[in-house]
Amino acid sequence: CYRVTCRDNLVIDHPYSNGIWYDVGNVDGCFINNWVEGVGTIDEAISPTQPWPSSNGFFFEISKGAVCAGNVFVNCDHGLWALNSSDVLIYQNTFINSMACLGRTSRSAAGDHFGWHPSTGPDVDERDGHAFVNNLLVGDENFQRPLLFVWQPASLCERVTNSQLKELDHNVYARGSTKGSDPLILWSPATNENCQLQCQSLEDFQHQQPEFEKQSLYFADYAGPLFKCSELGNYQLLQSFPGAKNAGPLPKEIGELLRSKGCVGAFPPAQ
Repeated sequence: CYRVTCRDNLVIDHPYSNGIWYDVGNVDGCFINNWVEGVGTIDEAISPTQPWPSSNGFFFEISKGAVCAGNVFVNCDHGLWALNSSDVLIYQNTFINSMACLGRTSRSAAGDHFGWHPSTGPDVDERDGHAFVNNLLVGDENFQRPLLFVWQPASLCERVTNSQLKELDHNVYARGSTKGSDPLILWSPATNENCQLQCQSLEDFQHQQPEFEKQSLYFADYAGPLFKCSELGNYQLLQSFPGAKNAGPLPKEIGELLRSKGCVGAFPPAQ
C-alpha cells in the first residue's frame, strides 16, 4: 500500500498482539497523533542480543518510508518497531515504559519461505535512512529495559557496517531508577563479538558514537518535576522539567503534519 495514514486513533489493551502493523510492501506510511497503550507485556526479560519475541504498538516491517510523529506509547512491549525497513522518520513521540526499537536482519528474498515478503521492501544493505529526533523516552522506577534498542545480528556485522540512522539527536531520556536496569541504549553495529554496544549512560554512548545525540539529554535516577499528571495520563511536560526545551527544529513536512514548530515529545510544555 502507498501513503496509508493512521491519525488520532486510540489503541489499547493488546497484551498478546500488535497495535497497528504495516506488514511488508508499504511505502510512505503516516502514523501520527495516536495514543497506544498496553500493547504486549513488559514483565518478560529480553535477550541481550535480539528483541524477540515482541509485541509492538506501531510495527513497520519490510517497507519503505514512514513518518511516525506526535504519538504517545504507554506500557508497551515495544512502542515502535521498525524492522528491515528504510527511511522511517520518528519525531516528537512520547515513550513511557515502552522501548523504541529499530532493527535489520539478513532476511532476503533468496531462500525465504515467504520469498515475496522481503522482495517488497528494501534489500539487506538498504535498510537505513531513519531519523530519531525530539523524542521523549521515560522509564519509571520499575522499568528495567533499555529505552532505545537499535539492533542487528552479529552474523550481519561484517556485511552491513553503516548505521541504520541518518539522524539521532535532541532526544530526552529519563529514568526513575537505574538500579538493576538494563543499559540505557543498546546499539548496533559495533566492533565486538555481539556486534552491539551496551551503553549505561548517554555520555557513554556519545563517547562511542560522537556523531549522534550531541544535543540530547539524560536524567538518571530522576525524581524531579516531569509530567503535568502521569496518574491521570497527562504526559504533557512541565516547563520546570530541565529537558523541556531541548527540541531541535523540525523539517518543514514534519512541522506541517504536526502543526508544530518543535517540542520534546508529543505535547508542548504545559503553561
